[in-house]
Amino acid sequence: MYNALTRSIAVSVEPFFVEDQSRPDEQRWVFGYRVRIANHGSEPVQLLGRHWRITDARGRMIEVRGEGVVGEQPRLEPGETFEYTSGTPLATSTGMMLGSYQMVTDQGEAFEVSIPAFSLDAPGALATLH
Repeated sequence: MYNALTRSIAVSVEPFFVEDQSRPDEQRWVFGYRVRIANHGSEPVQLLGRHWRITDARGRMIEVRGEGVVGEQPRLEPGETFEYTSGTPLATSTGMMLGSYQMVTDQGEAFEVSIPAFSLDAPGALATLH
């Protein structure tokens, strides 16, 4: 589990390998990740957007920006959490992701929340890199 805390908003990420969607013989490895966003602050916040940087083992980076997450722009009251699962394909058996969420308070104050950097590793991938 990878964790980050920004302005009382905790983000936890748990990556996993999706074997049944991966095709190593075609240079395609698919990874999923479970995200939990918790509002430990004293005011409501809403997630408006996301920004991801996805890097494969060859150093190729893709940036993804968009509204919300999994089609939603969740509003979190103090003490509430939001969880979702998503995924990404890579052309290598290992890689990493990191990013940020764009949030806003009820008073209209916008701020960014860090998504911790996390590793994407297919089973046995590290052994095959040597």
